[in-house]
Amino acid sequence: MSSLSRELVFLILQFLDEEKFKETVHKLEQESGFFFNMKYFEDQVQAGEWEEVERYLSGFTKVEDNRYSMKIFFEIRKQKYLEALDRQDRAKAVEILVKDLKVFASFNEDLFKEITQLLTLDNFRQNEQLSKYGDTKSARTIMLVELKKLIEANPLFRDKLTFPAFKASRLRTLINQSLNWQHQLCKNPRPSPDIKTLFTDHTCASSNGTRAPPPSNAPLAGPVPKPGVFPPLGGHGPFQPVVSPPSAIAGWMSAANPSMPHAAVAAAPPGLVQAPSSAGFLKHPRTPPGGPGMDYQTADSEHLMKRLRAGQPDEVSFSGSTHPPNVYSTDDLPKTVVRNLSQGSNVMSLDFHPQQQTVLLVGTNVGDISIWEVGSRERLALKTFKVWEIGACSMPFQTTLVKDATISVNRCVWGPDGSILGVAFSKHIVQIYTYSPAGELRQHLEIDAHIGGVNDIAFAHPNKQLCIVTCGDDKTIKVWDAVSGRRQYTFEGHEAPVYSVCPHYKENIQFIFSTAIDGKIKAWLYDSLGSRVDYDAPGLWCTTMAYSADGTRLFSCGTSKEGESHLVEWNESEGAIKRTYSGFRKRSLGVVQFDTTRNRFLAAGDEFQIKFWDMDNTSILTYTDADGGLPASPRLRFNKEGSLLAVTTSDNGIKILANTDGQRMLRMLETRGFDGSRGLSEPMNVKPALAGALGPITNVSATVSPILERTDRVQQPMSLLASMESSRVADVKPRILEAPDKINKTWKFPDVSEPSQLKTLKLPDSLTPSKIVRLLYTNSGLAVLALASNAVHKLWKWQRNERNPSGKSSASSVPQLWQPTNGALMSNDLNDAKPSEDSVACIALSKNDSYVMSASGGKVSLFNMMTFKVMTTFMPPPPAATYLAFHPQDNNVIAIGMEDSTIQIYNVRVDEVKTKLKGHQKRISGLAFSQSLNILVSSGADAQLCVWSIDGWEKKKSRPIQPPPGQSAPLIGETRVQFHNNQSHLLVVHESQIAIYDAQLECLRSWYPRDSLSSPVSCAIYSCDGLLIFTGFCDGAVGIFDSESLALRCRIAPSAYISSPIPSSSGGGNSFPVVIAAHPSDPNQFALGMSDGAVHVIEPSDAETKWGGSTSQENGVLPSIPSSSAMNSQPSETPSR
Repeated sequence: MSSLSRELVFLILQFLDEEKFKETVHKLEQESGFFFNMKYFEDQVQAGEWEEVERYLSGFTKVEDNRYSMKIFFEIRKQKYLEALDRQDRAKAVEILVKDLKVFASFNEDLFKEITQLLTLDNFRQNEQLSKYGDTKSARTIMLVELKKLIEANPLFRDKLTFPAFKASRLRTLINQSLNWQHQLCKNPRPSPDIKTLFTDHTCASSNGTRAPPPSNAPLAGPVPKPGVFPPLGGHGPFQPVVSPPSAIAGWMSAANPSMPHAAVAAAPPGLVQAPSSAGFLKHPRTPPGGPGMDYQTADSEHLMKRLRAGQPDEVSFSGSTHPPNVYSTDDLPKTVVRNLSQGSNVMSLDFHPQQQTVLLVGTNVGDISIWEVGSRERLALKTFKVWEIGACSMPFQTTLVKDATISVNRCVWGPDGSILGVAFSKHIVQIYTYSPAGELRQHLEIDAHIGGVNDIAFAHPNKQLCIVTCGDDKTIKVWDAVSGRRQYTFEGHEAPVYSVCPHYKENIQFIFSTAIDGKIKAWLYDSLGSRVDYDAPGLWCTTMAYSADGTRLFSCGTSKEGESHLVEWNESEGAIKRTYSGFRKRSLGVVQFDTTRNRFLAAGDEFQIKFWDMDNTSILTYTDADGGLPASPRLRFNKEGSLLAVTTSDNGIKILANTDGQRMLRMLETRGFDGSRGLSEPMNVKPALAGALGPITNVSATVSPILERTDRVQQPMSLLASMESSRVADVKPRILEAPDKINKTWKFPDVSEPSQLKTLKLPDSLTPSKIVRLLYTNSGLAVLALASNAVHKLWKWQRNERNPSGKSSASSVPQLWQPTNGALMSNDLNDAKPSEDSVACIALSKNDSYVMSASGGKVSLFNMMTFKVMTTFMPPPPAATYLAFHPQDNNVIAIGMEDSTIQIYNVRVDEVKTKLKGHQKRISGLAFSQSLNILVSSGADAQLCVWSIDGWEKKKSRPIQPPPGQSAPLIGETRVQFHNNQSHLLVVHESQIAIYDAQLECLRSWYPRDSLSSPVSCAIYSCDGLLIFTGFCDGAVGIFDSESLALRCRIAPSAYISSPIPSSSGGGNSFPVVIAAHPSDPNQFALGMSDGAVHVIEPSDAETKWGGSTSQENGVLPSIPSSSAMNSQPSETPSR
C-alpha cells in the first residue's frame, strides 16, 4: 500500500471516530494493522472480552511471530484460564488448556505441566507463584501493565502505537478544498453554489448552457480564488472553507504540524482548519493499477493561471505536507560542474564535512586520505598510509603486510560534529583521526579490528557515548569506544563477509543494520542477543543501506553478481520492500552506489552517469553525465545541504557539481577568501574540537547526523566480477587475533584494593557456614542459589523497594535468605560411604527457575524451587554424579558427568540412560553444549577435552589442554569448560591457566598466572554479554579479562571485598573464591562463593559503571600468549576495490 493510501486510512479512521462509528473504527484499525488503539485494547481486557482481545491483536501479530508476541498471547490465555478456575468452571478451564494453552507446550513443557497441575488444586492460590493472586479486576490490571510493556517492546508494533498528528476533520477539509478548486474551474462561478452530491465533480451551469472543461493533472501553480460559502453537505453539517491570507502561498510547502497523541487532536474553530497533508495528495493521481480508484485531481494550470492573473480578490490556500514538498524543480539538484579536483590516485570513498559544507574527505586505493576545501580548490591535508605502531598489531596483520604491502581505503567517514573521522582499510585495521577547524589532522586511535578487510565504518551514539561501528571479511560487526578504542560488542551471525553497516535510532531505540555479500540483511540492538531480523536484499550480493536525512525512510541499493542493480525503499516495520525504483542499465558495470539528500531525492552512479529519482516516484527523474569523464559506476556524495555533489572521475579525479545555491555559496567563498569561508581569522589559535566528539556528547546538534544520511562505501567499477571470482577461496573459519582490538596506546590496568573502589555485599547467612562449592544466579536475575559442601542449598532473593525498584540482585540492596514457611531446607542426598566434604557437588537450574537438579555425592535430586520439596531422585551411586547439563533442545534429557569418568545421557521422563560416553581417564568436571554446532564438549580431572556429536553421541575429537610454556609434563586436575555466546569459542579453565579454544579444540589464546596474579586459578566464567571473563584465584584476588584478547582489564585485591582476612574453613590460608557466577543480564555484576562459606556480590563503583572503564583494555604488563594455530589470516571474500 502506498504512503498516501495509508494516510487515507488514517483520515477515514479519524472521520469514523468523529462520527461515533465506534465498532467500525476498531474493525478498520484491526484489518489495516496501521494503528493499535491501546485504550480500546485496555477496555476490552478489563471487560474480559477475550475473543475480541485476540481478534483485535490478530490484525497486528500472531502467536509465533516473536517472543514478545508469544508472551502477550500467553499472558492473556493464562489469565482466561485462571479466571475459569476461580469460577470453579473446570470444564471451561480444561477447554482453554487444550485449545489455547497447549500451543505453548512445545516452547516450555515444564511451564505447561505446572499450569496443568493447577487443575488438581482446590484453589490455584495454593501454588507459591500464584499465592498473591487477588480478585479478577486487580489481576487484569496487573496483567495490563505487563502487556503494555510487551507491546511497546514488540518491533511489530513500532510506529503503530501513536496516531499521526493532523488537524481535526481533516477528510472534510480536503473534500471542501476539492470543491473549492472545482468551483474555480467554472466559467461563471455562482456566489451560492448548489452542492447536491459528492459522487460527481461539481460544476456551475454556464449562461450559454456549456460546462467548464474537466480538470487535468497539471501541477498547482499557486493560490486560487475562494468561492462563496457552500451550503451544508448531507446530515453532518457544513464543511468549513479553508481561510488563509493571500500571502499563504509562501507557506504551503512547510512541514507538517508537530506530532501529538491521537487523543490530544482537538477540533479547530470553524473556518480555521489547516490542511497540512494536501500537497502530498495533489501531486499525482493515485489510482491502483488494474481498477478504478479515487483520483486526486488538480486544476487545469493554464486556465487557473488566467484566473490568478485576473487578480480576483478572495483566495483560498493550504499549507504543509506530510512528506517534504512534492512540487519540485530539477534545478534543486546539483548538476552543474563547478570544480575539477585532481586526487592523483583512484578515489574509493568520499564524505562531506557535516558542518563545513565545502570540506570534503577523500580516501584512495593506495591508502591515502585527503581533505579538500572545494571552494578554494585547496588540499588542506594529505596523509599517506602507514601503520602507526606495527608492534601493537596482530601477527596475522603483520604477516599479511609482509606478503603484500598494498592497502586500500574501503571507507572514510566524518564523525557527527566533524571533530573526528574514521578510515577503514582493506586489511585488518581502522585509523581514527581528530580534526581541528584549522585543518589539522592528529592521530587518535589505530585498532586492529577484523581478520581480513574492514569493509565499512560508521559512528553511532549508543548509551549517549560516541562509538565506532565496523564490519569485515571475518563475518562480524564490532562496536568500539571512540575514546579508548576498547571493543564493546561483537555481533556474529552472518554467514558471509559483512559488506556494510548502517547505525540508526528510532524512538530512543539504537540499532544497526548490516548487509553481507550473500544478500542477507540483519539488524542488531546493542546487546548480545543476536540478530533481530533476517531479510534478503534484492540482488543477493553487495548492498548498502541509508536513511533519509530526517531518519524516517530507509533505502538500499545493491547489485547482483550478474550486474542487475536494485534501488528500493523499505517498510521497516514489515521488513518488506515498499517501492522499487526503475532506470538502471540491465547489466551494470560494477557495484552501483547511491546517496540521499533533502529528504526528497536519491542519486546513483550508473552507465557513466549520475541518475536522480524523487523519493515518491519510482521512475527516473533526470540524469547528468557531468560533462563526461565519469567511470561506469561513479562514486558520489552529497553535502549536508544537498547543494553540492562530489563525483569520482575515470582519471583519478573528483568533480564537484552544484545547484544554484551551491554556485552562490562557492562564489561567496571566492569573494571572501578561503580563511573567511571557514570563519577563522586566526586559524592557529583555534583549539581542536576533540572534546565535543570524544567526551560526553552534549554539544552535538541533533540535526547533524551523518549516520542518518550516510552514503555507502563504493566499489572499483571495472573488472569487478572477474576480481570477485578470482578472490573466492575456501571458507576459512575466523580465529581470534593476537590482539584484534589493540590500539596505539599503552595503559596500566586498574588495581582495585579499597572497598571504596567498588560496590560489594556479603550476603546475610544465619545457617551453618560451609564452603560454597557451586553458585549460580537464577535466570531471572532475582536470586542467587548456592550449594555448600555440607549438601545444603541456600537461596537469596531480592525484594522490590525504592532503592531497588527492579527487584533484581544488587550489591546496593540486601536480600533475604529465603526459606518456605515451614522452614524446610533443600538438602541433597549423601553418600554414606564418603563424607560430604570430600564429595564432588553438581547443580543445574531449569530455564524457568522452577526446578533445580543437584547432587552432593549421593543420588541426583530434583527440587521444586518454590517449596524446596524433593520431586524425585535418580542415579544412585556408585558412581556418583559430578556434573549436570541440560540438553539445549530437550529439557527431559540431561548429560550427567560421572565420577568413573563416563558421561551418561539420561532421559528423566522415562527414567532411562540412553547411552554412556567413554573417553576420559578421570572424573568429569565440566560439560558444555553448543546448539549451533550440535556438539557436547566435556572436560575432566585428567585435563582432557572431548568433543561429542549430539546426533549420534559419537566422539569426534579429544586432546589434552595445552600446558604452560616450559612445562613438558602433561597436566592433571579439574578442568571446566563454557561456551561463549557465539557458541563457537570455548573457555577452558584449569588451575594453571584460562584459555580460549575453538570447536576443533585448537587453542587460540591462553593466559597463565604470573606477576600480581601469580596464584593458581580457582574458577572463571564469561560475563553475560561474553565480553569479559571473571576469574578467581587461590589467594583471594579476582582478575577481570577481556574475553577476546585475554588482556587484563582489572585486578580486584581481597582487601577490596573481604573486610578482614579470615582463615578458610577448608584449612590453611585465607578464604578465596571457590566458584564464581555471572549475572544473567548485568554484564558487570558477579558473585563469589568463598571457601569460608560466604557469598559476595560485586559490582563496579557508581563512578565507574564498567570494570576498567576509565582505561583501555590493553596493558603492557600482563599480555596473553597467542597460540601458533591462530596466526593464519582469512583471505578476503568481498569484491576487490
